[in-house]
Amino acid sequence: MPGETMYPVYLPFLYPVAKFEFPREHNRPAGLLPIVHLRPMLLTSVASVADAADSKRYVLLPVRESPVPQSLLRNHVLKALCPEDFALLQPSMHHVELDIKARLEVAYQPIEHVYFPEAGIASVVATMTGGRQSEVGIVGFDGMTGVAVILGQDSSPNETYIQVAGNGWCLPVENLRPVIAASQSLRASLLRYAHAFLVQSSRTALVNGHSKIEERLARWLLMVDDRVDGKKIYLTHQFLATMLGSRRPGVTTALQMLEYRGLVHAKRGEITIVDRAGMVKLTHGAYGGEEQRLFGIAGG
Repeated sequence: MPGETMYPVYLPFLYPVAKFEFPREHNRPAGLLPIVHLRPMLLTSVASVADAADSKRYVLLPVRESPVPQSLLRNHVLKALCPEDFALLQPSMHHVELDIKARLEVAYQPIEHVYFPEAGIASVVATMTGGRQSEVGIVGFDGMTGVAVILGQDSSPNETYIQVAGNGWCLPVENLRPVIAASQSLRASLLRYAHAFLVQSSRTALVNGHSKIEERLARWLLMVDDRVDGKKIYLTHQFLATMLGSRRPGVTTALQMLEYRGLVHAKRGEITIVDRAGMVKLTHGAYGGEEQRLFGIAGG
């Protein structure tokens, strides 16, 4: 309808590929379809898909899509599970696109889904009274959202949203809780990741309290570089300021200093790391063993 924001839905079980537009609804889980009546059906032709799209009464499921083998996954948490535990999760997992700025968790609201990114980055952001924000953790293909759920909570005081677009796996919390309760090994695996995330958050607090802004910026860019493909990072100065809990002019000056030293190349909305080893040295230990451990990177 005129004035509505639309997003594409791809149906991989049709040949070659069918693409249809549906209205974007607010507060939908990232990557999932807006549905009025949940009534699954097997769609066997383009005509039946078009009819379903017009009526908006059906959930369009890629019912013929084969499950992805665990060995082909990139997400570290899913790959580290034993086959038996992965088999407990797989039937409830859905592949989703993670659009930039998509909110995966809202502060103090029940967490309904957890996400295991295959690509892209999610930011976990804390907010003070008055609206000031600072990033307290990032999640890429090394981890998952929903740490509060793993720790037995229903919600988090922080919000989580996508800062670098990508894709991943979505799992309803109502399906996750029973399998965590049923499998001690699954619970132990997820708790190991929760511990790693809390270590990352504590390191971020330490660095934010004791490091110069250019050191903090270098660390943050290195952590993002660990989790993205290619050398280009697409972010604005204002977004960087929010992530670092700093003011935009200070971030701009710090970025200019990194560029002057030949460590990065920056232009509007885009940063390229030119000298990674030099960036690591500049952090003076702010980017160290804990930041590199998950990726098997030699200390620098």
